Amino acid sequence: MIAEKERSITAPSFAEVLRRHRHAARLTLEQLAEASGVSARTLSDMERGRSKGSQHRTVTALADALGLGDADRDQLVELAREGRLRDHWARPTGLCELPRSVGDFTGRAAGLAWISELLRAGDAPGAAGVGLITGSAGLGKTTLAVRAAHALRPDFPHGVFFLDLFGMSAQPLPVDDALGMLLRALGIADQQIPGDVAGRASLYRSLLRDRRVLIVLDNAAAEEQVRPLLPGGGAGKALVTSRRLLAGLEGVRRLALGPLPLLEATELLTGILKDRGAPDEGSAVGQLAQLCGGLPLALRIAGNRLVSRPGWNAADLAARLTNEERRLDQLSAGDLKIATAFGLSYEQLATSTRRLFRRLALVPGRSFDAALAAVVGGTSIEEAWDALDELVDLGLLQDSTSERYRFHDLVRLFARDRLQQEEPAAERDALTVTMTSWLLRTATTAGRWFEPGYGDPGQAAPDAAELSSAEKADHWLRVNVDNWLGALRHAASIGRFTAVLDCAESMDWFSDQWMHAPHWYEVFTLGAEAAAALGDPARQAAQLNMLAWVHLLPRDDPETALRYTAQAIDLATRSGATAQIGLAHHHAGGALRRLGRLDEAIAAETQAARIHLANGDMDRYCNSLAALGTCLRDAGDHTKALKQYLDVLALLNDDCSGITPSVAAFNRPIVLARIGECLGLLGHRAEAIIKLTEATSLMEQAQLLVPQARSLETLAVLLAEEDRTGESRHTYARAAGVYEAIGDAEASSRCRDLANA
Repeated sequence: MIAEKERSITAPSFAEVLRRHRHAARLTLEQLAEASGVSARTLSDMERGRSKGSQHRTVTALADALGLGDADRDQLVELAREGRLRDHWARPTGLCELPRSVGDFTGRAAGLAWISELLRAGDAPGAAGVGLITGSAGLGKTTLAVRAAHALRPDFPHGVFFLDLFGMSAQPLPVDDALGMLLRALGIADQQIPGDVAGRASLYRSLLRDRRVLIVLDNAAAEEQVRPLLPGGGAGKALVTSRRLLAGLEGVRRLALGPLPLLEATELLTGILKDRGAPDEGSAVGQLAQLCGGLPLALRIAGNRLVSRPGWNAADLAARLTNEERRLDQLSAGDLKIATAFGLSYEQLATSTRRLFRRLALVPGRSFDAALAAVVGGTSIEEAWDALDELVDLGLLQDSTSERYRFHDLVRLFARDRLQQEEPAAERDALTVTMTSWLLRTATTAGRWFEPGYGDPGQAAPDAAELSSAEKADHWLRVNVDNWLGALRHAASIGRFTAVLDCAESMDWFSDQWMHAPHWYEVFTLGAEAAAALGDPARQAAQLNMLAWVHLLPRDDPETALRYTAQAIDLATRSGATAQIGLAHHHAGGALRRLGRLDEAIAAETQAARIHLANGDMDRYCNSLAALGTCLRDAGDHTKALKQYLDVLALLNDDCSGITPSVAAFNRPIVLARIGECLGLLGHRAEAIIKLTEATSLMEQAQLLVPQARSLETLAVLLAEEDRTGESRHTYARAAGVYEAIGDAEASSRCRDLANA
């Protein structure tokens, strides 16, 4: 054993053996360099021991040039191999070191758990080894990845390495440079690193196969930049972050980050401010977090501004951020600027996509589809889709399964700032007019689908969005309500009264389909003001009648409804608009009935029915007859009320009655429910339950939520009276859900309590 140790200690080094063989061959460094193809500088480093582990091909070239025999050749090759091994494990560390993790990291528990589960998965073939974190600027992708990497260090004894790929810069890190940096961090000497990308990638993958290392690749630009940097399987793992979706990457697990929920955003901001020594600012901090839209970068900037200025308080900064015109400017602290983060993504866009992005800031609502984007961008819908895909890919827009898109609030402000900076005011105004006209034209077309006897509205506006059926029109009006309502406001503000009035009038019959919507008061108020500006008393009376309807149903304010009907009757009488006189009497009857003035209500409804019948308006005649039945029911004459409703139902079912089929389909479930109510009041509960069950089913299909909620509650009462307790509780729960959907919290709570009683 002692002899072996002595031989080990006195064994010659690679440098000594090489120098001895050169001297024996009587060659200078320059001569050996010329004979072997190895530079004299490299040979000098070898003989002085500066390079202890030359590559195998270099050593064999030297052996050939020196004319070594087999034994001497094998000794030189073995000494070089041992030198490479010693050099590898002796090389200093510190390259591609992981950045520090912030101490006040908050939230993202689900994301951290996802990363931990992914990276701790087994090394078996097919096991996931790469995680991709995507999301828009400011969401904290890097912060999350670094936090997770620090927490997982014990699982990767051979190292955790971090590399910024500079994906958002004008010149992302080239793949060969990235591989070179990672290979050096993994202990490979410069002269051992292959010169080509394929060779570097192969060596890199071979190192990761047997080593438990974690590579964090931050800020990736594109798939082709990332692919060569991913492990090929085995012990090594990788975590990639990118603003782009990198949809072309295969075999990776994906985590899409969104904004922090308000509670976590408030906790993060509170954590940043905890050492400021300021009094409790709870509500103001919550408001500040909300104004930052859940973006960790914005929260960090806001917190840093407060920490660096002890004289400020959260309420003052929140007040500054409330001003949308200056919010982006206020979200700046030193070299941290939210606008700069968004700007890096903006600079990545094609010129046409930039134009669409900034112009989309003009859209009045929170979401939009490709058809509206095409109008705003002045492009075809196919070009709009391509641009929208690019914006989603970079995280500047969010999309949904319903093919609708929306901005984050702060990104919208950035887009608006770019629009103001890059497009003249005259062009912005012209574009707004174009968009407003299209939205109003499309909304008017959609609303006309519900107007009895109008025909196919699509023929009147062939350039509007495809609205080939009442169902599609209904859907378009609901999902685009913020957009067409915003267009209505803008048109009114610039005096385009004809377009405003046309749109408001087209909503007459559709409003019955969506009677719980909160915006009808504004729609018909703008319509009435437009009619007054146009000097058209008949059309103004129609809009006042619609305002009376609003105060009867959605607002439940019969006194105000009566004031509107009185104005409508006056205007309609002066202009000879008998249809509006009849409609005003009908709405007045409803208001009087709710006020308990039943005799007056019956007289008003009778007058309305007479006028509508004389005008040949069977749709509204039917409505007045049904209202008379309700008056009789409220008066306690349930038998007469039942007969009245049965007569109305027969009229609705008569194909020759002259009632528009769509109007009949709308009224049928409501009349069925009234019949069920009367049967219940007369003690025929079993029959009443059958009718109400049928009625509520039809109402659900037609999305008539307001009458459905009330009818379900009536049905629940009857079921309880029949000792069908379980069914009653279930029906109360359904009623509570529908009341909640229409925003009636009090009724929802009442029904929920009864369901749980």
